[in-house]
Amino acid sequence: MKPLVRHILLAAVLAGATLTARAEEVSVAVAANFTAPMQKIAAEFEKSTGHKAVLVFGATGKFYAQIKAGAPFQLLLAADDETPARLVKDGDGVAGSVFTYAIGKLVLWSPKPGVVDDKGEVLKAGRFEHLSIANPKLAPYGLAAMETLKVLGLADVLQSKIVTGESITQAQQFVVSGSAELGFIAFSQIHKDGKLMAGSHWLVPAKYHSPIRQDAVVLAKGKGNAAVEALAGFLKSKTAADIIRSYGYDL
Repeated sequence: MKPLVRHILLAAVLAGATLTARAEEVSVAVAANFTAPMQKIAAEFEKSTGHKAVLVFGATGKFYAQIKAGAPFQLLLAADDETPARLVKDGDGVAGSVFTYAIGKLVLWSPKPGVVDDKGEVLKAGRFEHLSIANPKLAPYGLAAMETLKVLGLADVLQSKIVTGESITQAQQFVVSGSAELGFIAFSQIHKDGKLMAGSHWLVPAKYHSPIRQDAVVLAKGKGNAAVEALAGFLKSKTAADIIRSYGYDL
């Protein structure tokens, strides 16, 4: 093999090895309502940067407890804006790294057509056995659901019918399985490939509950990590924004 050709091949191999060495995994705690869009974003992120986002989905309140207990997460995508701010104050989040990645919407949903009307009157009629919500102590969407019921004057009336899921994902599973006829979930959960799933729903007016501003924060274990910073930046990109909007979120 000629020296010049050998030199070029060696340079290519070394360049490839350098790129592989620089590719890293990022441990991300993701609010359950953001499951579908984040899976798509992670795929695009890996395709674009070579870095891989390792995703764990769950309730924001539970993630807070896990992070305080030393869980190795490097980035948190919360379902609220209070938890990231609290983590920064506690010293478990990086100051100046918090940003809003999505504005969530609450929806009352049933997989069956005609069950939920477009004004939510089904709640007042009360002709159902169970209403599913996420745990309001752990999940911001569950808290928004309870705030909505209070505004409607139905919190006490429907208390005996409420079944509580640990996360917004479990709240939806209760409805899908038939354990509850209807439930309050995230609007994004009834989207598949950017299109609304079958069933019936009521998009809850934003004035009925506190704003569901979903913030992200770089955690102490991710400080100074180039891959973590790359993912945080990618979440602000047009590619990510288009995916987020396609699932019914505002920005």
